[in-house]
Amino acid sequence: MLGSTYGTLTTDSRRARVIACGEPPGPAVHGRTDAGERDVSGRPLHADVPDLDRFFRPESMAVVGASDTEGRPNAGVTRRLMGWAERVGARLYPVHPSRETVFGLPCRPSVGDLPEQVDLAVLLIADPLPVIEQLADTKVRFAVAFASGFAETGEEGAAAQRRLAEAVGRSGLRLLGPNTNLNAFEHFRDDLDGPAIALVTQSGHQGRPVFALQELGIRLSHWAPTGNEADLETADFISYFARRPEVGAIAAYVEGLKDGRSFLLAADRAAREGVPVVAVKVGRTEAGARTAASHTGKLTGADAVVDAAMRQFGVVRVDGLDELQDTAALLARARPPQAEGVVVYSISGGTGAHFADLAAAGGLPLPTLGEAKQAELHQWIPDYLNVANPVDNGGHPVGDARGRKIIDALLADPSVGVLVCPVTGPFPPMSDKLAQDLVDAAERTDKLVCVVWGSPVGTEAAYRETLLGSSRVATFRTFANCVTAVRAYLGHHRFTASYRSPFDEAPRTPSPSHRKAQALMRPGKRLSEHAAKQLLRAYGIRVPREQLVTSAAASVRAASLVGYPVVMKASAPQLAHKTELGLVKVALTSASQVRDAYRELTDIARYEGIDLDGVLVCQMVERGVEMVVGVTPDDLFGPTVTVGLGGVLVEVLRDTAVCVPPFGEHQARAALDELRGRALLDGVRGAPPADVDALVEVVLRVQRMALELGDDLAELDINPLMVLGRGQGAVALDALAVCR
Repeated sequence: MLGSTYGTLTTDSRRARVIACGEPPGPAVHGRTDAGERDVSGRPLHADVPDLDRFFRPESMAVVGASDTEGRPNAGVTRRLMGWAERVGARLYPVHPSRETVFGLPCRPSVGDLPEQVDLAVLLIADPLPVIEQLADTKVRFAVAFASGFAETGEEGAAAQRRLAEAVGRSGLRLLGPNTNLNAFEHFRDDLDGPAIALVTQSGHQGRPVFALQELGIRLSHWAPTGNEADLETADFISYFARRPEVGAIAAYVEGLKDGRSFLLAADRAAREGVPVVAVKVGRTEAGARTAASHTGKLTGADAVVDAAMRQFGVVRVDGLDELQDTAALLARARPPQAEGVVVYSISGGTGAHFADLAAAGGLPLPTLGEAKQAELHQWIPDYLNVANPVDNGGHPVGDARGRKIIDALLADPSVGVLVCPVTGPFPPMSDKLAQDLVDAAERTDKLVCVVWGSPVGTEAAYRETLLGSSRVATFRTFANCVTAVRAYLGHHRFTASYRSPFDEAPRTPSPSHRKAQALMRPGKRLSEHAAKQLLRAYGIRVPREQLVTSAAASVRAASLVGYPVVMKASAPQLAHKTELGLVKVALTSASQVRDAYRELTDIARYEGIDLDGVLVCQMVERGVEMVVGVTPDDLFGPTVTVGLGGVLVEVLRDTAVCVPPFGEHQARAALDELRGRALLDGVRGAPPADVDALVEVVLRVQRMALELGDDLAELDINPLMVLGRGQGAVALDALAVCR
């Protein structure tokens, strides 16, 4: 576990403007997203940023169902809310129909009897629905419902939650919950400084480890326990926190996303503001089997889509709560990197080599120090020890003035942005001096200094007082968490430095291709290969020369026009995969072969009971890299675009990447870089480099198709897409399309 604060984040221009001008966090608009600018599919392009200031810092609040009967749950909650209201300076009004006072405060019989319009109503009642309209009449801005028994209990509870959400929607107030808890009303330490972590959790208990970081000197500013999200959701709080000047990072524990588009818009807001979002998203395994006709439909699982969406918008996904703690704390507090290189410095060759192995496997750049720097280090380190990176000092230099000189020399190297010192166990007094040297050196540099304190005890003064007492050293308890956090730190700053919001580039109006494509759609039907290729052609995606024929004689004439050699395929809407049935013939070079192929294809179709619309005679395209590009619907995010290695092995290799619209050229190229077989596009074993630009263009055109055709296009599969040599383009050799 990470155990210290870090140096103050360099104030950027956006935060300076907020502090200097008091820029408001955004308009108070009910609903998930505003009704302003929309993309070609009709979905919003801008995040609604709810004004939650009066939720977290109300001037007045009501506690509905307040009690002071000792031993009853509501009494303990009421007492806690009274303490919280006193800390934030809010006037608190107990509400209960049968009490005159609660803990000495005058009690109102109903919310209609409140002496003023309150900012926040906390509902300690089993059924919040009847109170919602009363709250609306009194212009209450926010409400919190703790009651359970809603969507978490099954269909009956889900129906009750829908009724609650509808009532809230009509009321104009904003609701947290139901099935939430008291975490929003925790006691946050006010004696800590520096950028803070804002916390969003759907399960309150899962946020406890992050909240406990305050005990190690790391500031927290907010905690939003979203519960069942009948109204306010994770995305609302991410959007709000991203605009808060005191927030350095947002940590989230997400069990399920309420709305994919809202999440993308919120993540985009955070990326624009340069505020990192670190999330644990449970549910990596597929909850159920997907039934799909296309290759890409079978390959794209729900979690792969969530992963892609987070990656595209810079959300750092981690697996455990310990990683959430350490990574969020580092991203919140550390200054931007001065360089990408990581240097590993230890008193043990074995320790340094072990950490270096993990760091390299984790993708951290470990530059070899230059000869001049190595010669400088050998002034203080024996010549027989390795100082190229990792740097092994042999132990003894730590005990005297040489130790600090070595650290300063490493931090002075221009290729080094991060220094990591793994300490597997305490060895006083040398470890005490090492810790102090690292702390002192960190105070004099803008570069990140990390220590992994490996002692299982954790009570040593060097750890508890020196390292945890530093505002500049990042202290971890495990190698793995250090690697994860540093990788996220470098990746976040690399991402934000080049971030261009894909929402700014998303198409607003339909293209001329859309009108052509609509005429080709057949609602509720699967298109034949020939019809699917016409759909691609409408969007400027290249297909082979081909003709659809219905006789052997016509097939011979078509082959002459297309040009030998040719490929012949049976064509029918119900034929998703033709090769398995022997309904594809390749490399035909003569009229006799074409006639025979036509007869064989039609005979097989007749035997299989397939009603053909004809036989395709196609140009044969032989040399290139076979890829697959497709569109698959996702329940949360809508249409998604998949790209990967194609051909007959697509389902065997399963080497695909997902892009979630909207995305731009940069995101499309990044998806290609995720493929294990990416090197094939660069040319291997003497093969020429493929036309990656043409492949990217196809991916972008498929995205446009998915957005414009929207709900009319259930699935699309281009397999194979033959990517030719550089400058020669890409050709869709086969296609499958399913209309809704």
